[in-house]
Amino acid sequence: MKKKCDINLVRTIDLAHQMIELAQTGYEQREDPSCGVLYGILLDSGYRLLDLAQKETHAHRQKGWWDHSIRKEALE
Repeated sequence: MKKKCDINLVRTIDLAHQMIELAQTGYEQREDPSCGVLYGILLDSGYRLLDLAQKETHAHRQKGWWDHSIRKEALE
């Protein structure tokens, strides 16, 4: 049985990757310093969120909770 918490972790990892990608694009296309601050915060937040979600995923694997097929189903 798939755990909803694991599905949410996969979705969080995907969201963090999207945040990082947007921050990098936004920073490259910025037109003033305040945009640089915004995208710097978004980038930092994305990396922090990614780190936390990956650590939690590892903890679930250590507990034997993680279903390796969950990756495909989480995004459906």
